[in-house]
Amino acid sequence: MIETLVQIAQAAGDAILEVYAEADFGVETKGDNSPLTRADLAAHRVIVSALNRHFPEIPVLSEESDAIPFETRRSWSRYFLVDPLDGTKEFIARNGEFTVNIALIDREQPIMGVVHVPVKETTYWGDVERAEAKKVIGSTSSQISVRKASQQSDPELIVVASRRHGSEALERLLAQLNSAFGRVHLTSMGSSLKLCLIAEGQADFYPRLAPTSEWDTAAAHAVVSAAGGEVLNTLFQPLRYNTKSSLLNPHFLVLGDRDLGLQPLVEAILPEEVPKA
Repeated sequence: MIETLVQIAQAAGDAILEVYAEADFGVETKGDNSPLTRADLAAHRVIVSALNRHFPEIPVLSEESDAIPFETRRSWSRYFLVDPLDGTKEFIARNGEFTVNIALIDREQPIMGVVHVPVKETTYWGDVERAEAKKVIGSTSSQISVRKASQQSDPELIVVASRRHGSEALERLLAQLNSAFGRVHLTSMGSSLKLCLIAEGQADFYPRLAPTSEWDTAAAHAVVSAAGGEVLNTLFQPLRYNTKSSLLNPHFLVLGDRDLGLQPLVEAILPEEVPKA
């Protein structure tokens, strides 16, 4: 299945790049004030058509699908969760930081995920049940895993944050981290690439203290889990999917190494700043 999902994501990436090469993206504004382009819709059509063809028994929930009521999807024990173009604002800005996300959810957890980066011809994939995660660049494939920073004698904590969604809570947490670690490096990036940095050991911690939807995170969540990391809510419990009518995630934390001792630092800002999922 993972090989087929990679092929589907790459085909969707090709459809996105066709629009990316044009002057007019056909930008519209959706009801939630987020942008929509012809590339989002083209990728959606490619993915949903291919998934229905290859895996007709598994339902598909895509960001660009018509709304599927919770009364229907609550009965799904297994389904595909898709963001055809994650990082539409980055796409419009032409900075290359956008991805195609396809995840397989089983009993509220992502067990398989593909994150394809069209501009870089790079694909991350993770199979949680096999504990296998890889990064594919062109025809070259390499195993990836999280960084165990706690095992280093004098670690620099590498924190990744959203390029567009900062918050006062994040600033307070960064201050806590600086006090505790002394050496903290902050890098900003768009889309689900932030989680992929954790998965490949290029960053240690991604605190997301701003809104996201379930399709934004699921595929990269699977990659992180397969690479040995964790995606948790602010109570340090596993982030789960399809448990309620809303498809918004709670605030969450992506950790490469639980032994870094970040939980007390996060809990220090919880009472005032972070909703307890």
